[in-house]
Amino acid sequence: MKTFDFQPKMISALRNYNRQTFMADLMAGLIVGIVALPLAIAFGIASGVSPEKGIITAIVAGFLISAFGGSKVQIGGPTGAFIVIVAGIINQYGMQGLTIATLMAGVFLIGFGLLRLGTIIKYIPYPIIVGFTSGIAVTIFTTQVKDLLGMQMESVPADFIEKWIAYFQNLQNIDLWSSLVGVVSVVIIAITPKFSRRIPGSLIAIILMTVVVLLLKQYAGITTIETIGDRFSINSQLPDAVVPDLSWETIKGLVAPAMTIAILGAIESLLSATVADGVIGDHHNSNTELIGQGVANIVSPLFGGIPATGAIARTMTNINNGGRTPIAGIVHAAVLLLIFLFLMPLAQYIPMACLAGVLVVVSYGMSGWRSFSALMRNPKSDVTVLLLTFFLTIIFDLTIAIEVGLICACLLFMKRISETTDVKAVYDEIDLNEDADMERGNLEHLTIPTGVEVYEINGPYFFGAGNKFEDLMGGFGDRPKVRIIRMRKVPFIDSTGLHNLENMCLMSQKEGIAVVLSGVNPKVEAVLRRNHFVQLLGEENICNHIDLALARAKEIIE
Repeated sequence: MKTFDFQPKMISALRNYNRQTFMADLMAGLIVGIVALPLAIAFGIASGVSPEKGIITAIVAGFLISAFGGSKVQIGGPTGAFIVIVAGIINQYGMQGLTIATLMAGVFLIGFGLLRLGTIIKYIPYPIIVGFTSGIAVTIFTTQVKDLLGMQMESVPADFIEKWIAYFQNLQNIDLWSSLVGVVSVVIIAITPKFSRRIPGSLIAIILMTVVVLLLKQYAGITTIETIGDRFSINSQLPDAVVPDLSWETIKGLVAPAMTIAILGAIESLLSATVADGVIGDHHNSNTELIGQGVANIVSPLFGGIPATGAIARTMTNINNGGRTPIAGIVHAAVLLLIFLFLMPLAQYIPMACLAGVLVVVSYGMSGWRSFSALMRNPKSDVTVLLLTFFLTIIFDLTIAIEVGLICACLLFMKRISETTDVKAVYDEIDLNEDADMERGNLEHLTIPTGVEVYEINGPYFFGAGNKFEDLMGGFGDRPKVRIIRMRKVPFIDSTGLHNLENMCLMSQKEGIAVVLSGVNPKVEAVLRRNHFVQLLGEENICNHIDLALARAKEIIE
């Protein structure tokens, strides 16, 4: 029996480690840690938690994902994809509910890895991924409008449509200085890549705008620009690990959001690892990666962290700066830890409008509008799944969007697969000048005797195929004495196909019609024998070629 191979990439990477690789990883980890800082703060605040919780997540989860994951270069931490689901859980269940849901998601992720579901998750339909990713991007942008424009509002509705109605009703309450800070931040982030690839635009924008706002407050007397310190009290002390109180009622209520976190984390981390493989020419272990993600999401919430997963942008930054082993990810976590311990109090001066600008740029990158518009030219079924997932994400929530999207995708998949199986009636003659018949040297046509009906199944025999027999049988006039079913092009048969075939055979026998199977391949025949079709039809009525089946039919008629 094959055992599960759980070997983090850390182990294999250290076997051939050298000084040159270490220096490259050290520099890459330093840069990625600096890049991750503003994102961790922004994602934490946008998710409805304090900024230090975002950094704690990046430290703890970032370390564990690099140490125990299945990719050499994966960088983990909080991501924009979780903002919507985290904020929803906090609103409904509170911070303790989020902690429990994240712990459960970690257990689910480990279960996915142990059950070897890593490769299966990759096959979630592309329209679903684009639909809910674009929906998340629109939702993130919507949540940042208030801070981006400095709107003076007592409260912001949770509903998407109500939120926009409230924004339009409060247009007169926009603060021009905050709006200017937000817009300039977006411009800085957008133009930074044109002159600097190593220093992230988000970091430049935060440093520059923080200094500008301090000067405006100090020398111009402008105090309307809200900063992090105006909304949160910054704590730079490392928290103790706390296990939440678990109750069965709470666990039952959090199964759906926890599963959403797990599926979303699995998709994003494996997508990031796959993209990284294409750049560095490596192959990640998808099941080990899921286990590493699960470990991170079990430990991180114990220290007050939020859900984490592999981050494509930070992973690509790691690769572009020379990171090639998990050491870079560990260094990135260490850099964030040092910043947290010694520089965290300075975060209170960061303008909220600047952080909103960072998240607006993040939401634009997540939107994938080019992929979205390209999918709109695809078949109507794909467009339906895309739009359904997209609108459910922004109008309701991500949990409903993923559930309904997967159900629709499965139904469409079953419909398409059932359409690939064709059941047809053969009239008058059987052409042997094709496929396996040519191998037997039968270059001729066989005439179907009177009183014999021949049907041919092309494709897998499962749901939907058996019902096609009823329509075809009505096309014949008189009731036959023998029905021959050619199954040479049936690669497999499932339980539904077996049930339909058995019902058809029993119905035919009740009408006094013998059934003969022809050309059954060995795998399908083994399944039929295990399900007692030999006793049902008789050994002599299961033939391996059509000429033998016709000869048997003549015997029955005579």
